[in-house]
Amino acid sequence: MSGELKRGLEGVLVTESELSFIDGDAGQLIYRGYDIADLARDTSYEEVLYLLWHGKLPNREELDDFSTELAAHRDLDDGTLDVARELAEQDESPMAALRTLVSALSAYDENADFEDVTDREVNLEKAKRITAKMPSVLAAYARFRRGEDYVAPSDDLSHAANFLYMLNGEEPNEVLADTFDMALVLHADHGLNASTFSAMVTASTLSDMYSAVTSAVGTLSGSLHGGANANVMRMLKDVDDSDMDPTQWVKDALERGERVAGFGHRVYNVKDPRAKILGEESEALGEAAGDMKWYEMSVAIEEYIGEEKGLAPNVDFYSASTYYQMGIPIDLYTPIFAVSRVGGWIAHVLEQYDDNRLIRPRARYVGDKDLDIPALDDR
Repeated sequence: MSGELKRGLEGVLVTESELSFIDGDAGQLIYRGYDIADLARDTSYEEVLYLLWHGKLPNREELDDFSTELAAHRDLDDGTLDVARELAEQDESPMAALRTLVSALSAYDENADFEDVTDREVNLEKAKRITAKMPSVLAAYARFRRGEDYVAPSDDLSHAANFLYMLNGEEPNEVLADTFDMALVLHADHGLNASTFSAMVTASTLSDMYSAVTSAVGTLSGSLHGGANANVMRMLKDVDDSDMDPTQWVKDALERGERVAGFGHRVYNVKDPRAKILGEESEALGEAAGDMKWYEMSVAIEEYIGEEKGLAPNVDFYSASTYYQMGIPIDLYTPIFAVSRVGGWIAHVLEQYDDNRLIRPRARYVGDKDLDIPALDDR
């Protein structure tokens, strides 16, 4: 088979999409024509979901109806709670638990086995169910492993605020709710990253949406995709525990051949625009708490890596300290990434269904040919 080999499909165009645009040289991210900084500042996660799934920002009536419908799907069936409780008791890892729970949700959806998997209206209903219940199953699992009871969702809170309420058992203040909502907006979509492409490949076989999202969760669980945010926070805690200057700690780590988490990106050649926004949020949370340690440590590391390695931080670098200052357990960072990115996964699956072609790349064969089969006793 002739042709240039593109390992990892780097630079290969496989589809057309109206969902998100990335300019890696300018450090720009756009959802359906809107700059990510404007969306993060001026819209909610619910508005971004509507934008991604329907192609336009909702007016007030559309947003109210959509938010109400989404909230109506938040609560969990007893069977799903039983699965979450069992996974917590078995000390399953959070991403593995989320993968299993997302798959289990289909058992309680009467439309899960709808004959036409490409039916847009049915899929939009599935989309609302999956997106509304993913934060609920994650919160339930997190509480069960702490030995606490399930907190039923509130219909009166936003998508972001309700997750924090179900996780912690108390309504978050406005600053925390707004910060978490902004984080969800920033992570909602990002082109054909590995997990999104995984969902599209699954959908291209005309598998159902639950299968596609489950595939995406499994893909996100890999350390080269979704685990960097947790690794950043573990690094920051190691720096803090060492009582060393952050710059010296990083210098020593690099000399040992270790990789500093949260830097570099497959697409961006400059600072990730989402990192800029989350850096500001991390700073604001530190100021509000009267403790700038995590933010100042992050800035020192960013400046050193930029000067010594010419690398800029990605979205994971500042999401780590932002989530930590919100009191979220470190091993929930990647599942929270999934809770946000599910909006983009679903949007790309809907696009795939609208103009489907089975995704089936080929590999260049480099093995032996024309071998003779030896007798069994001669092998």
